[in-house]
Amino acid sequence: MTSEPKAVDPQEYIDDMARKRGYVLDYHKVMAKQDFEVLQATNGLVSAAYLNQRTLDRKTKELIFIVSLTVMRASKGHIQSHIRVALDLGLTPQEILEAIEIALPEAGIVAFQTGFEAWREVVDVDGIEPSVEVHEGGAGSN
Repeated sequence: MTSEPKAVDPQEYIDDMARKRGYVLDYHKVMAKQDFEVLQATNGLVSAAYLNQRTLDRKTKELIFIVSLTVMRASKGHIQSHIRVALDLGLTPQEILEAIEIALPEAGIVAFQTGFEAWREVVDVDGIEPSVEVHEGGAGSN
């Protein structure tokens, strides 16, 4: 595995990140302008562990990322960026949901709901409403 050459132009670098990842986060954009050297260093680690082809395929890596971000209760947008990439790679909404459900026994319902809500919004699904009178629980209820 070779290390990535250091790009001279931050715009070119962020564009290349977007092409390779399928997304860029807000902190990537700001770091490209404010501390380009540290962005390159952190992106090198991400490339070695996640982007470069090794034993695990990209679909598997995306599912692992989605679950780990769910367990860590990452921001909804961060989880959604990986859900969108997973869908682009051909994973089904059901496969992604099953991966998120793995968070339940180890991290609990609150962590699961973080990933679930991100997934629900991206795949645009709804549920079954009760036909009896009930108090609204909201997104954060068990």
